[in-house]
Amino acid sequence: MKKAFLQLHVAVILAGLTGVLGRLITLNEGLIVWYRLFFTVIVLWLMWLVLPGTRGSSKGPLWKVYLAGGIVAIHWVLFYGSIKYANVSIGLVCFSAVGFFTSLIDPLFTKRRLDPWELVLGVMVMIGIYLIFHFDQSFKTGIILGVISSLLAALFTVINKILLKEHDARSLTHHELTGGWMILSLLLPIYLYLFPHRELIPGISDTGWLLVLSIFCTVLAFNLSLEALHKISPFTVNLSYNLEPVYGILLAFLVYREDRELDRGFYYGISIIIFTVILQSWRVWKKKSY
Repeated sequence: MKKAFLQLHVAVILAGLTGVLGRLITLNEGLIVWYRLFFTVIVLWLMWLVLPGTRGSSKGPLWKVYLAGGIVAIHWVLFYGSIKYANVSIGLVCFSAVGFFTSLIDPLFTKRRLDPWELVLGVMVMIGIYLIFHFDQSFKTGIILGVISSLLAALFTVINKILLKEHDARSLTHHELTGGWMILSLLLPIYLYLFPHRELIPGISDTGWLLVLSIFCTVLAFNLSLEALHKISPFTVNLSYNLEPVYGILLAFLVYREDRELDRGFYYGISIIIFTVILQSWRVWKKKSY
């Protein structure tokens, strides 16, 4: 269990870096995700060819895995859209709504009873997001995109927990991200028609950051999260990912001085979110101590 929590925490730190990179890269959100998946898939296939031990095994139908990859691809597009329309801090805080949506979605898929505590903690996170929205509506579009993104992230994590019963974590990562790139490739022409961007090919600087985003924040973080899911519930994984805003926001404050763009509502909201994460972590450790 301790190893699983360590893996999860490292994955959360890497995830916190994605927001800063999203603002740093000059491409629009659709192209960022397409190139992120493109480079990621290349790395995964090279690993599959060179390192047989990374191939894993699959017993279930792969079309479900590809659809799950499509969900995560669209989640990323909306996540980076939230950052582009608002800022890194707002995009990351909205991602915290994942816990609330997971508390509702997970029982529907797994047939388990609704946990009142999970629902309460999830609602507390939503209250935190509402406080941010209530005090400053200049980020309205970014907040809406961020909340929808968190809904898809919750759906993706719950589906992943089910898919792990039929697929090895390494194989699941490989096929999911490949499927996500394929589905996004089909949707990208429509997306670029609706939201055109003057540059389609990244420059040298953008390419370098995209490689960091792909190798460390995607391949490595994905595998660590999936390994942790073997021991930890989807709700706990998603709620732990609420620490992602803490790391990402601190980086955004240092790199972009976003603390100058935010009012007191933001700090009220994120205080509630951090308190919620502490409560859930305490609940999990208390259960395992018996």
